[in-house]
Amino acid sequence: MLTVSNINQYYGGSHILRNVSLQATRGKVSVILGRNGVGKTTLLKSLMGLVAIKTGSIEFDGRAIERATPYERARAGIGYVPQGREIFARLTVEDNLRMGLASKPAGTPIPPELFELFPVLKQMRQRRGGDLSGGQQQQLAIARALAAGPKLLILDEPTEGIQPSIIKDIGRVIRMLADRGDMAIVLVEQYYDFAQALADDYVVMERGSVLARGQGADMDAEGVRQLVAI
Repeated sequence: MLTVSNINQYYGGSHILRNVSLQATRGKVSVILGRNGVGKTTLLKSLMGLVAIKTGSIEFDGRAIERATPYERARAGIGYVPQGREIFARLTVEDNLRMGLASKPAGTPIPPELFELFPVLKQMRQRRGGDLSGGQQQQLAIARALAAGPKLLILDEPTEGIQPSIIKDIGRVIRMLADRGDMAIVLVEQYYDFAQALADDYVVMERGSVLARGQGADMDAEGVRQLVAI
């Protein structure tokens, strides 16, 4: 579904991503781990087209997209949940979800499945996004990204600042979405236990490069926890 080959990215004179390569496969969760400041968020922004890469290639669903705009990537089927959620605080839950349908024809209904995945959003449908708790906002951000039916879902630290009960709910939804087999998932995560429980495969980054990669089932045996420990 997604093939990233030897991408390099710079901020000014700083070389942020260094020949990074990875793949994401339909039906699997690909986890990206690493300490703060190693380039994980920059990598996700590069996949979404929010920052430009200098060299390398990004292929999605058989098509080169490294020169595509963010909205073209969204229309092609990439859903993005940014770090910090970035919901629209003054809009209702329902209107936030409608924003996720911006690439669809006018009048496209909100998929009922979103309220099955996150029942709290149905209860708070007319409440403003800014009035939700942090965990509820994170569920809203994920639902908004799912509204358009993406083929690839990119999540940037979805457990950050979230209470344990909602972390479990989010993990359950991610696993269920992957197991359906029609979507690839790329997950950047600091919480090792959450990442390890979900990972079908993993990449560890350090100083903008890929330090290690492998199968999720081998993470403990291969010492990944120690590689990402602060």
